[in-house]
Amino acid sequence: MYENIDFDNIDLTQNPPQEEPDRQYYYIAKARQYVQEKSRKKGRPLTFCVNTFGCQMNARDSEKLIGILEQIGYVKKETEDADFVIYNTCTVRENANNKVYGRLGYLHSQKKKNPDMMIGLCGCMMQEPEVVEKIRTSYRFVDLVFGTHNIYKFAELIVAAFESKGMIVDIWKDTDKIVEDLPVERKYTFKSGVNIMFGCNNFCSYCIVPYVRGRERSRDPKDIIREIERLVADGVVEVMLLGQNVNSYGKNLEHPMTFAQLLEEVEKIDGLERIRFMTSHPKDLSDELIEVLGKSKKICKHLHLPLQSGSSRILKEMNRHYTKEQYLELVKKIRAAVPDIALTTDIIVGFPGETEEDFLETMEVVKEVQYDSAFTFIYSKRTGTPAATKEDQVSPEVVKDRFDRLLHVVQEIGSQKAGALQGTVQKVLIEEINAQDEHLVTGRLSNNSVVHVPGGADLIGKIVNVSLDECKGFYYLGTLAEGR
Repeated sequence: MYENIDFDNIDLTQNPPQEEPDRQYYYIAKARQYVQEKSRKKGRPLTFCVNTFGCQMNARDSEKLIGILEQIGYVKKETEDADFVIYNTCTVRENANNKVYGRLGYLHSQKKKNPDMMIGLCGCMMQEPEVVEKIRTSYRFVDLVFGTHNIYKFAELIVAAFESKGMIVDIWKDTDKIVEDLPVERKYTFKSGVNIMFGCNNFCSYCIVPYVRGRERSRDPKDIIREIERLVADGVVEVMLLGQNVNSYGKNLEHPMTFAQLLEEVEKIDGLERIRFMTSHPKDLSDELIEVLGKSKKICKHLHLPLQSGSSRILKEMNRHYTKEQYLELVKKIRAAVPDIALTTDIIVGFPGETEEDFLETMEVVKEVQYDSAFTFIYSKRTGTPAATKEDQVSPEVVKDRFDRLLHVVQEIGSQKAGALQGTVQKVLIEEINAQDEHLVTGRLSNNSVVHVPGGADLIGKIVNVSLDECKGFYYLGTLAEGR
């Protein structure tokens, strides 16, 4: 366990170990020496800034980056005028790529002021060969480029960057390696994401994720349980189990285990109060999992179940492997097992070939399911995906009109459902001081609704009983209830 490693006493006169994670401990120790030397020359600690784009998988990866940077001696800074700036990138949509390119222009000006500054790029965007080529040719001031598969090698790559005069590029096309037990700096002391699997085998025709995150590989359940037990011992009361498709967890294990079975094991952990997970693919959501959701005392009453389209024809074109009818039947089963569950979803508007009839079918599903909220997206063409080559792209004007109509319905339904718990007393995990009013604290219900309550920092990380006095659209105002 890395917590027991004395990095200052690792023998750097020996060759680095070949086994992981010992090899990375060696490079953490070596990087510490470089950082200490640079700090002495500058007469101050070196600073870093990690900027995260994209999903919760990326957010968890960034906690690992931050943990390693702090272990080797960097001090965190919120602004990008730091000695080491790293972007953990997302590539689900094209505008995410453009945002990174735009920010790199600013970093170039910062590097001119501080020539010793190091700039790193990692994450999904770096798994695209054309992106890496563009970085090589147009952004030669970048020091370090790596992808999603070798993030555990961060310390080793930092050492390579210190020892090189040019750009370090280390991109793997795929991997079957899973290396954990490295430094992690959690954003919250009381809740944490936990990776249970990596990659995706679904190949939805619009999605670049399988190409940049690789094939599915599940972590050993014993390692997952051990990690959660350590987190709980360190004060964590809520975990979010993370994977591109958690419902297909365990299929590639030597001793296969279903996601439902894993949840049952996680539930047994003493001291753990809440379990969340994402993302669930409808095609793999089993009756066994629904049964576990129904009887669980710890799994939160919130399920994110991406629809993407309400048209079976479009779903087939998307390679989603379910029909509208199958999705609706699944929702019925879930609601029968967990009547008070909050359902949220993702919907893409303007997929190639989408007709007005297809779109209206999506609207019908939204009205029938009555989602608590929905993330609505305009289709974004991603080079390298089958959908990008389709000739029947929908015009921007039509897409904009459909998007606005869908958003109106989603918001209308969401506002109607939002006040369902008004007047009741519910358990709330207090997460932070309210950003707008320091006399309030903000937390979340089991169903993921936001609640603002009068209180102070002593409540952060605690699960308290709150009277939900008033619904203000998409959040509640409450007061602490008796017996909190």
